[in-house]
Amino acid sequence: MILHITDPHFGTERPAVVAALIALARQRRPGQIVLSGDITQRARPAQFAAARDFVQRLCDACGIDAVRDVLVIPGNHDIPLFNLPLRLADPYGRFCRAFGARLNPMIRTPQAWLIGVNTTRLWRHKHGEVSTAQIERVAARLRAAPDGALRVVVTHQPLMVIERGDRRDLVRGHRAAIRAWVAAGADLFLSGHTHQSFVAPLLGDGRQAWVVQTGTAVSRRVREHVPNSVHLIDWPGESGGARVVERWDCSGERFERVACTQIALSHGMPALPLG
Repeated sequence: MILHITDPHFGTERPAVVAALIALARQRRPGQIVLSGDITQRARPAQFAAARDFVQRLCDACGIDAVRDVLVIPGNHDIPLFNLPLRLADPYGRFCRAFGARLNPMIRTPQAWLIGVNTTRLWRHKHGEVSTAQIERVAARLRAAPDGALRVVVTHQPLMVIERGDRRDLVRGHRAAIRAWVAAGADLFLSGHTHQSFVAPLLGDGRQAWVVQTGTAVSRRVREHVPNSVHLIDWPGESGGARVVERWDCSGERFERVACTQIALSHGMPALPLG
């Protein structure tokens, strides 16, 4: 099981929601955790320290290893904004000291390959992009995954949105990335950035993949009508069978399951709401 967390924006976190998310992790005990960017609000040392402590508490609750089982990529908020000399000289230094030097990390298990893609750029304030080299590198990694493994690509800015106003937040180069990565075998695309939450099919070159877009996990910077939320991705049964994506929203001081979608990864299969 994979726990997808995004946009916690430490520095704006809600302590009660942080505690509730740790309780959910202790209850469900996922084997991997994905944090898809905007870990901090302003890339300050104290914010990264709080985020690192949060990740360790999650790992302790799940009984997993923070180095082996957690994939973290930066978001645009994880690059210093107001400290221009630091932004130019060492834009990812604070992120790397907190979460390691890999900006395009991977987790590989027999059940799932999780491939992180750094879509931030120091010269951009908000928008993200993927280069031709990144597209080719991720496609090669997808093709190398073993048969039966769930192939997951993680970006901060999304490859797909459902509201017209969010189109400006799409990753620059998203069309080429979708074509290449779906053709190479991608099953799921996890992202954040918009503080929106949905699960939707994504068609490309004869195959169907899925987008799992998750709202802010613990920040008070919630979007209207979208509370703090996370997704849990599970694949009960035999390899190649249906996967289940659960959406959990924080109501008051605890997370509750509000939606569950069974996704079939074979060509042309529609989503099946489970309630």
